[in-house]
Amino acid sequence: MGDLPVNLVLIGVGSSFAFSGLFYHLYQEKKKELKKLKEIPIFKPDQHLVRVLRASPHKRLQYVAIEGLVQADGEPLASRFVPRCFGVIQKLAVEEHWKYWNTLTRTWNSRTMNRKETSNSVPFSLVSPGAYITDLYVKVQNPLEASGCYLERVYYKLKRAEEGLVNMALQGLSGEKPVAMEESEELLRVGSLVTGFGEVVLEGSQVMRLQAPQDGRKYILVPTDYRSFMDRHESSASMWKTLTAVTGLTGASLLAGVIYNLVGKKDDRSK
Repeated sequence: MGDLPVNLVLIGVGSSFAFSGLFYHLYQEKKKELKKLKEIPIFKPDQHLVRVLRASPHKRLQYVAIEGLVQADGEPLASRFVPRCFGVIQKLAVEEHWKYWNTLTRTWNSRTMNRKETSNSVPFSLVSPGAYITDLYVKVQNPLEASGCYLERVYYKLKRAEEGLVNMALQGLSGEKPVAMEESEELLRVGSLVTGFGEVVLEGSQVMRLQAPQDGRKYILVPTDYRSFMDRHESSASMWKTLTAVTGLTGASLLAGVIYNLVGKKDDRSK
């Protein structure tokens, strides 16, 4: 460290403490988020949930987590590309990749164009895991309004453009050429485990419905069980905590080295 300029070392000290402060702030925010998540009641579509709803004001729970298996209420959606693969929400996407000639830089530049997305859905419910035959389920209302990466990519293909003599001649005249076309399909598959966060209401004696909360909180669907969802958030909090400690110790070590060098030089001058 003695060979490094003091200004450079001080910049390193300041950067380390700045990053430590940032990571500590992110850690505290994640801790607050975790605390709020742990306060959310977790249920499965069973008789216990029915009893709780019947005893609740207006037969309504404002914000809870419902963990269950996806079951189509009618005929499910068949995958366009994968045999014997069925879902309740489907997203199909086609995207073309082109290159165009930039006369100023004399280079080919890339761009994406003609992107098309199609979304389909059918009504579905969540049923309790392990319940093969049950009359108890939670209908999922307006799932396309929910946030969360709950779709699984079941198909992806990249088709390269074929270059022929005629195409190359046309490209030279137009200054554009196709490069590739991407096709993809995403599904929320029948039988997948999902946890939904939102408001649950009881209609009649047995029909339950999960919907967007009226109090402004987020309507969320996540493709996992509640415990795994919490584990990911706890791992994220641990990561920010570790980065806070590492950058803080790095800054403290650099600062201690600077002080040691300054004190050593002062002693040498006094001798």
